[in-house]
Amino acid sequence: MTLREYGQNIPSQYLHVFSPGIRIEIARKLLECGFKGVEIFSCVSPRLAPAMSREAIRQIAKAIGRVETSNIITLVPNKPGYRNFLDLELGPDGCNHTMGTFFSAVEAHNLLNLGRPIKETIDEYKAIARDAASRGIRLAAYVSAAFGFREPQKELLIRPKPAEIADFIDLFFDVGASTVSLSDLQGVAGPEETRKLFENILNRRGGRDLDRLGYHPHHVSGEKAIANSKAAYDIGIRRFDASLGGRGGCVTGAPGNQPTQGLVRAFEAMGIETGLDAKKIDSLADFVQKELYSKIPLARHPSRQGRD
Repeated sequence: MTLREYGQNIPSQYLHVFSPGIRIEIARKLLECGFKGVEIFSCVSPRLAPAMSREAIRQIAKAIGRVETSNIITLVPNKPGYRNFLDLELGPDGCNHTMGTFFSAVEAHNLLNLGRPIKETIDEYKAIARDAASRGIRLAAYVSAAFGFREPQKELLIRPKPAEIADFIDLFFDVGASTVSLSDLQGVAGPEETRKLFENILNRRGGRDLDRLGYHPHHVSGEKAIANSKAAYDIGIRRFDASLGGRGGCVTGAPGNQPTQGLVRAFEAMGIETGLDAKKIDSLADFVQKELYSKIPLARHPSRQGRD
């Protein structure tokens, strides 16, 4: 099983708290816990995500260096982000990060989050993926709102068809993605709905690439998100995304993430070996709560252009 921990964007008024120094410390401690994947950066415009300025990314990436024991993932939402990824030497000739790409399964959310239709996003990613492959850059992919999207103003729940999700998964694998994770953007699915969607997709794909599929849940309740992860595990999913303290989200309507420490403890209680140091994770979660979240009241709401 692979558990992946990732960071988040912070509003500019709290950058003095979310400094490069503390981000370096947290990243190093996450790696010490034994995580197989850690998402540290997002190559978005600093106008949208001040914490992701080129200067901050360059400083943190240099301090962490090239990590061989874990997969460091940097999100790339578009061509300008890809140029930043290359300019900051995050590819295999430098820090050897994996590039994370994403789009939404629901047109309304893709327009809200990435500012363009799904087709335009896909066409752009195909071009990026071709160039990345020629450079030996690894690719991880995410399908946001795979379980549905409730429009904030209309309160209308839009659910993509399982066949559409299966096609998106095939598309990502075809362009070279090593893994594809499905996101429940707003926590609209319960355990049974989570199980059914994964089961439907696996049946459509003949059970292919089960070990390459992942789950990225959101929910206002960390316990309910963990319950969904248990349902996904029962189907055979072995890749899960989480966040220390369950923090994060997206202004497009995503609540918090499932808490890393809670998910690890839940799996341990089920007799599942995670390969992680639960005590170190608990200690780190307490540290982050004290040093960051208690001082950053808006930490649950990073900018848009997140793969959530």
